[in-house]
Amino acid sequence: MSTSPASTPSTKPGADGNGVQDVRLRIPARAEYITLGRLALTGLSRVRELSDETVADLKLALTEACSNSVRHAYRDGREGVVEILYQLQPDRLVIEVSDDGPGFDYVEADGEDLELTEGGLGLAIIRSLSDEFELSERGPGGGARLRFVKKL
Repeated sequence: MSTSPASTPSTKPGADGNGVQDVRLRIPARAEYITLGRLALTGLSRVRELSDETVADLKLALTEACSNSVRHAYRDGREGVVEILYQLQPDRLVIEVSDDGPGFDYVEADGEDLELTEGGLGLAIIRSLSDEFELSERGPGGGARLRFVKKL
């Protein structure tokens, strides 16, 4: 398995005729590579003007999402990859972080903050900083997929 980071930018037409910018970054599932994800986010803030506060919030949410993948998906010491998809749309920035780890059970309780237990604080932070939040399995082969959206 190759562990070198790579990004692939692409543009595809949106439903309203505006371009949608996609950037996909695959990094080794190690803490020292999370900075690359933050740098890519900074680069996107130069394509579309974002406030310093918005960029800081998104960097924190992204760091939490990537840290969860690094810490939980590959905790048994096996090597893996974290994939980050940035989708810059006319009215929002969508960020999706996925891994191919064993996945996990995430249960939301009505009115309870079960996220605030050990390891769940990061999810609460991401939820509070984003306008939309979705956590699911990556696919039938396992893994986790965390998607959050910030409206611009």
